[in-house]
Amino acid sequence: MILSVHSILTDTRLDLAMNVFQNFFSIKPNCGILSKKEQEHKDMRFRPCIDIHNGKVKQIVGGSLKDQGDQAAENFVAEQDAAWYAALYQEKKLSGGHVILLNPESSPYYEATKAQAMKALAVWPGGLQIGGGIHDKNAEAFLKAGASHVIVTSFVFKDGRLKEENLERLVHAVGKEHLVLDLSCRKKEDAYYIVTDRWQKFTEVKLTPEILDELSGSCAEFLIHAVDVEGKASGIEKDLAKMLGDWGKIPVTYAGGVGNFEDLRSLKELGRNRLDVTIGSALDLFGGSMGFEKVQKVCVDGMMQA
Repeated sequence: MILSVHSILTDTRLDLAMNVFQNFFSIKPNCGILSKKEQEHKDMRFRPCIDIHNGKVKQIVGGSLKDQGDQAAENFVAEQDAAWYAALYQEKKLSGGHVILLNPESSPYYEATKAQAMKALAVWPGGLQIGGGIHDKNAEAFLKAGASHVIVTSFVFKDGRLKEENLERLVHAVGKEHLVLDLSCRKKEDAYYIVTDRWQKFTEVKLTPEILDELSGSCAEFLIHAVDVEGKASGIEKDLAKMLGDWGKIPVTYAGGVGNFEDLRSLKELGRNRLDVTIGSALDLFGGSMGFEKVQKVCVDGMMQA
């Protein structure tokens, strides 16, 4: 009888502990543990970018990248270096932006591009994410250099397919809490397919709610460029934005096609205010017409009027 009472009391304590735990954390199928802060991720955040190509901060047309000859159609080439942009983002408290290396490791420009990226990370340790050529062997080094997260596509999607063993190796190397999966995509036959190798190669993997569910348990966030409109500032991929907003289980950053404040309003609505946004070529920092500070206000306050 005493053992039974003890058992009941123990079970009660466990129940109470679980209630406290579940009040602080929410566990969703295939999505891992989400903190309250993540559950309340309902307001769009502006996530700035520092794209580096051939050793310089640039804005390019996404679909124009070619490893052969390190070619790309350029919208803007900055006079300032990556460290300057990192300092600006730190001053404005715009954490969670991404630094992207747009040259492969085989490129003669890679070391210059990487040096720019490392300078940006050193300016704001813990404030920026980094992507471009990341794999299980070098990921930890980028975190030690100051990145908050590593952003990965090609290592996880090899030979056109999802390589689960590579994803597991990455998670083991840095932890899912430091991993952003880049599921940038292009449209083919009325479906969006994940693309790799600086957006030059189609995979066999469609970007669907099911694949988001499958992968969300192994990462902290998704970054998704709509590559067909990336760098064109000609309007967003509305079907993609709606799908991502309807899904909305962990933080997702959308990039591609935002050219004016009407596009931003459309993204907020279609994404159900769940998506974060990156704006490149249309931003005044990169030669565009959208005011940098106004973009921040619109994302936070939803004020769309000029």
